[in-house]
Amino acid sequence: METLHFNKLLLRTAFSCMACDGDIDKREVKLIKQLQKERKTFGEIDINAELDTLLLAINKDGHQFLKGYFNELTATELSEENELKLIEVAIDTIKADEKVEYSEIKFFKVIRSKLKIDNEPILEKRPDFEDYLEQDIISDSYLSRLQDDFFDTHISNEFELISEIDDDILDNVKDKNE
Repeated sequence: METLHFNKLLLRTAFSCMACDGDIDKREVKLIKQLQKERKTFGEIDINAELDTLLLAINKDGHQFLKGYFNELTATELSEENELKLIEVAIDTIKADEKVEYSEIKFFKVIRSKLKIDNEPILEKRPDFEDYLEQDIISDSYLSRLQDDFFDTHISNEFELISEIDDDILDNVKDKNE
């Protein structure tokens, strides 16, 4: 897979996990910007411009945006290493605001259902993810209902542009590592 395409998918994953509960918490924004600044997690992407593009798209039609994300994830062939990276970014983003909503767990389970990686390599690297990997009784109809249920109960809010959030505000947001 082309690196730029994966980096954009990875950022779209983080963004989708950030927005899936109907709220974009500043600690989630801070995490994404830190991942980019400290580790170049998303490659050479202009993070502010790309986040604003994603934000405008989700504000236009949140359900369609997230369904499009799921479709892209289904259609994309990822290496085990990239699937692991995607899972880490997804869960870290969900946990960034220190409150995990049930809608976020459902959203992650849909993401998880679209990946091929086994649980063992995930737990080897991140044993703290065990709760997210607990198996539901999975069938195609269950996954379809899970995805439909997410959209039935999901309220799509309009968010402010990420670039409008001042870096000074983000610096003052307390995160769980401090």
